[in-house]
Amino acid sequence: MTDYSEEQRNELEALESIYPDSFTVLSETPPSFTITVTSEAGENDETVQTTLKFTYSEKYPDDAPLYEIFSQENLTDSDVSDILKLLALQAEENLGMVMIFTLVSAVKLRIKNIPFQSKLPKSVRVAVQTETHPPHPQQLFHGTPVTIENFLSWKAKFDAELLEIKKKRMKEDEQAGKNKLSGKQLFETDHNLDTSDIQFLEDAGNNVEVDESLFQEMDDLELEDDEDDPDYNPADPESDSAD
Repeated sequence: MTDYSEEQRNELEALESIYPDSFTVLSETPPSFTITVTSEAGENDETVQTTLKFTYSEKYPDDAPLYEIFSQENLTDSDVSDILKLLALQAEENLGMVMIFTLVSAVKLRIKNIPFQSKLPKSVRVAVQTETHPPHPQQLFHGTPVTIENFLSWKAKFDAELLEIKKKRMKEDEQAGKNKLSGKQLFETDHNLDTSDIQFLEDAGNNVEVDESLFQEMDDLELEDDEDDPDYNPADPESDSAD
């Protein structure tokens, strides 16, 4: 047989050690107490604070404790409603175990970012709240059931989008082919030809200088007319005009 009084007494001692500055006993029969939870300071040092009041039921922890928001600062009605729903959910999930620390921790996490969320757009606040206070595990897997009709509808839409992507790629490839340069065009537009021999010749033009000292005067050369040699025979390759 469960000794509820012993379990409750042991938990009260633990809570007093965990929350020495925020734990207050209100009554011993039935055991009733408060725990104050405070958020971190916001931009202007404002904080959110709530004092939770718990009262043990006779068969706690097999039965959920009674709870309420004893006092609060900077909480909206929506925040208060969310906290009470959170306490109800956590109490249901932890029946059979001492749970006050779990309930207080959940509330502390819930109000942690409220000072910052108050300055954010509503859509962003909802996203932050979902992150810090995720939905019940059963809600995570809730979605639209798949039927033959909605699957075929999705597949038709998917195939149409895929076809559109293929057409777009083909059009881009075709356009790229039209803009492709021929070999001659690549050669003419190749800037590396600026240092080639062709460019060198074009730049030189008619400005080629010749060193005339490398050549002898034509008048100083003694040339003989082979036609005056009586032994010269143009048809005889062995004829020697020098003989």
